[in-house]
Amino acid sequence: MFVDSLSLLFSAFLAHYLVEAYIRPNDSFYYVMIGVAIISYLFFGLRHHLFARIVRYTSVYEIFNATKIMTLAFFISGLTTLLFIPSVSYRYIFLMYVFALIFIPGSRVLWRFYHEYKSGRYFGGVNKEQGIRTLIVGAGDGGNLLISNLIKEPGEVEIVGIVDRDIGKKGSRLYDIPVLGTEADIPKLVENMQIEQVTVAIPSAEPEDLEKILEYCAQVDVKVNQMPSIEDVLKGKLSVNRFREIDVVDLLGREEVKLDRSLIAEHLHGKVVLVSGAGGSIGSEICRQVAKFEPAKLILLGHGENSIYLIDKELKNLYGRAIEIIPVIADVQDRERIFDVMAKFKPDQVYHAAAHKHVPLMEYNPRESIKNNVYGSLNMAEAAKAAKVNSFVMISTDKAVRPTNVMGSTKRIAEMLVTALNEESCTKFAAVRFGNVLGSRGSVIPVFREQIERGGPITVTDFRMIRYFMTIPEASRLVIQAGVLANGGEIFILDMGEPVKIVDLAKKMVKLSGFTEAEIPIVETGIRPGEKLYEELLAEGQLAANQVYEKIFIGNSSHYVIEETLAFVESLENKTDQEIREEIVAFANTHQ
Repeated sequence: MFVDSLSLLFSAFLAHYLVEAYIRPNDSFYYVMIGVAIISYLFFGLRHHLFARIVRYTSVYEIFNATKIMTLAFFISGLTTLLFIPSVSYRYIFLMYVFALIFIPGSRVLWRFYHEYKSGRYFGGVNKEQGIRTLIVGAGDGGNLLISNLIKEPGEVEIVGIVDRDIGKKGSRLYDIPVLGTEADIPKLVENMQIEQVTVAIPSAEPEDLEKILEYCAQVDVKVNQMPSIEDVLKGKLSVNRFREIDVVDLLGREEVKLDRSLIAEHLHGKVVLVSGAGGSIGSEICRQVAKFEPAKLILLGHGENSIYLIDKELKNLYGRAIEIIPVIADVQDRERIFDVMAKFKPDQVYHAAAHKHVPLMEYNPRESIKNNVYGSLNMAEAAKAAKVNSFVMISTDKAVRPTNVMGSTKRIAEMLVTALNEESCTKFAAVRFGNVLGSRGSVIPVFREQIERGGPITVTDFRMIRYFMTIPEASRLVIQAGVLANGGEIFILDMGEPVKIVDLAKKMVKLSGFTEAEIPIVETGIRPGEKLYEELLAEGQLAANQVYEKIFIGNSSHYVIEETLAFVESLENKTDQEIREEIVAFANTHQ
């Protein structure tokens, strides 16, 4: 305020000095003009928070805002002068306004200039010291943000040049760094300019665009990475100038799910939430998503000591002051222990994610699959009913649809038992069904990554095999959203998008790793026990007409009598493993 007031006074005196030889209005004109201009400027500046802005980060927006307020102040000042002073000088008013336009924004720009000079940001900070010779892809907003942050820390990265898909930008400069060509020029530039890494700075890049860039880079064997997502920056995982590897998730193009945050907050904020399987891939991510809504208590229930320790430590570091986070070591097969936990904490919301999920392993161990997936789910659901839990959501799988394996069959039976409880309880029971989750334990991606690190080959059971894929955060958000939409008895179906051929996924991962298929071959090994070529999210005729939320549908499911279902499961007790496999798959398929 003080500097701007001085700028206005200096503008007034300078204008007076230039015009006094030509005109001599009375002194009251000057006093009224200057006084009203300063008062009006300060008044509107305060109203629009002009003086509350951090001057060292002055941008075009701040300059425009100051100019707009100044113009308004001069309009009011000039109008007032015309109304009350008989003799005015339009030349004086014009000159004072022009000088003010120079000095007020100029003072802000000079202050920013001073700080940039002190930090060395724009004065030789980019290429003065040897760093990793880097080629930036993208001369748009992303490139501007990335480069402006990189040059704060000279020496770490030496930005050699930029490429952009817009050929019209070739020859132009961004922060004095030349745009050398288009993405197709990457191989030539890498070889001619000794580029050590290529960094993609296009946050909006489509998967096919990233694949094309990877193909160009693969021709010359150069390291490829990208600027972090805004979400990672805001979460503190990465700063803008810390690169992240391009992941296979980026190449599949899953759109981010937008939650109904107000509805979810109504159900979770200040409540007690329990998550079983809290140490697993899905369970731990559900815990992270739930914690954002600040429940009063978050119960982390799991059988694995180390996994529960890790998620407990992570969440307490982030939310320990706002949420009471309670780790509970318990096995869902231990009925008495589960009932005790539910009775002690009396949760409002339960997400049941604990399960055996590995298809071939469960083919070899059908009894364990029944104990954990069927009886464990029933223990959790009946304990929730006894504790008068408001809502219970079971995590299911697309493998429960027309299953050909033990794991899918046990999950289908668990769906039947859990949803049937809804008819005799004040608790709202529902199941959420989705496909494979990218990066989860037991998924193909960690397996492929390990095989690539060993030098190959990548093994695919059948080149015709297709699967639906979803990211862990996306699946977890949709589970939470479905939970608050539940009225009881539903099987929610998540829209998994387009199916992906497993062999195509393998090819993308080879490309991501900078190898060719000649270097890392992909071989077919044959379908494993219990696997099928494709998965379904619904059996024929199961999809209800209404979509209840973006990417969430309700399946038409029949309700079954718990006693009859349990009688069948108990009848398997004295059967051989082969008989269990055959009978449980047949039972699940006749109860779709």
